[in-house]
Amino acid sequence: MEEKSPEARRQVAELDLEGEKITEKCWDESKKMWQIAAPAMLTAVTQFSIGFVTAAFVGHLGDVELAAVSIVQNVIEGFVYGVMLGMGSALETLCGQAVGAGQFNMLGIYLQRSWIITIVTALFLAPFYVFSSPLLKLLRQDKNISDLAGKYCRWVIPQLFAYALNFPIQKFLQSQSKVWVMTVFSILSLGIHVLLNWVLITKLGNGLLGAAIAGNISWWILVFAQIVYVVSGYFPDAWTGFSLLAFRSLTGFLKLSLASAVMLCLELWYYTAVILMVGGLQNPAIAVDAISICMNLQLWTLMIALGFNAAVSVRVSNELGAGRPKAAKFSIVVTVLTSATFGVLFTVVILVTKNDFPKLFTTKPLVLGKTSKLGYFLAATIFLNSIQPVLHGVAVGAGWQFLVAFINTGCYYVVGLPIGALLGYVFKLSAKGIWVGMLVGGLLQTVVLLFIVIRTNWNKEVKLKTSYSQSF
Repeated sequence: MEEKSPEARRQVAELDLEGEKITEKCWDESKKMWQIAAPAMLTAVTQFSIGFVTAAFVGHLGDVELAAVSIVQNVIEGFVYGVMLGMGSALETLCGQAVGAGQFNMLGIYLQRSWIITIVTALFLAPFYVFSSPLLKLLRQDKNISDLAGKYCRWVIPQLFAYALNFPIQKFLQSQSKVWVMTVFSILSLGIHVLLNWVLITKLGNGLLGAAIAGNISWWILVFAQIVYVVSGYFPDAWTGFSLLAFRSLTGFLKLSLASAVMLCLELWYYTAVILMVGGLQNPAIAVDAISICMNLQLWTLMIALGFNAAVSVRVSNELGAGRPKAAKFSIVVTVLTSATFGVLFTVVILVTKNDFPKLFTTKPLVLGKTSKLGYFLAATIFLNSIQPVLHGVAVGAGWQFLVAFINTGCYYVVGLPIGALLGYVFKLSAKGIWVGMLVGGLLQTVVLLFIVIRTNWNKEVKLKTSYSQSF
């Protein structure tokens, strides 16, 4: 056997050392990512599960009741949720970069500015709840479903103002990697919500009114607990009390908030549009129930991806604020690969259980069969959504909200929805055809975002973000 030369041995040793350094870097970045992602996942899953639990309990009341609540959750609340989450995402960009730059004194001011904007926004959105029934009929939804949905929607108006306070607090805590307490509060609220639904719906028979009361109480317990935590002295540098400075620079803050809202709303409204298109099919109650069950599971798995979304957003904004472009780029690679791994896992689970998971929501044979047939489309969507939200997190961390809003418009509304309408209505593929259109739009958007992230000059981004954050 030929003995290696000293030069060859040196090169092998250097490669081994380089491999060890890369492994060590990946491990360090993974630890930083999971410190944010793990509690963010639990928080997202538990908060989303409030609606998930409501749908599960209501599903046993009847097909019309489940369809009504599903339309409220996916259309009205989906619209409002997107606006509020988007408005709060401006705080995510600014707070993350402020933490990276060591400007903790601005975090409380940013939080108060965001509260002012989101509360005013909630007031403007309240009419959508009040007039939801005629609005849904205008969108050609079934009359009986629309009437029942309108009643339920008016009963859950208190949740609208809970959203207004909740999302800014979340971004305030996430930017400082202080999310475990928020996670504990969310888990406790979910436990209370399950108990309330069981008492009010199952035991007392209060139907949809009981479901609405349970949701209102659960959300406000969560919000009140978080507010008390923030103002009780646990953030001496970031929270120094209410200040009139919160009313300054509101115009610039509002512009970034609106850009964030448009970006996320175009994303979430895409799913809302799919529900509305399905509602226009024959036998809408069965079709809406089937696709709503799939949407609930898809959105539940999306909450996992949103944990990675929060992590990469914080990591990118922190590193850009600290002037470390290579670290920001490396965190993106690690997070995308990790999230995609989970996407593969969930995809396999859905494919294996496609005949069983609908039983969690209903016992109706027609709905069970229709939902099971959508299993393959659901699996493909879940895999795609393991990558897409991470890229959105990069966009929020880097402050690209305006750019992504344009991308969402083109991919979803110019390409995805028209294809879905063509396949669903013209080619008579029903809910399957509509879902294929949704997949095409999502795939196109993911490819475009990947291209942008790969081609970005991160050194230039650091300079841009430094001058940008100073304007606030």
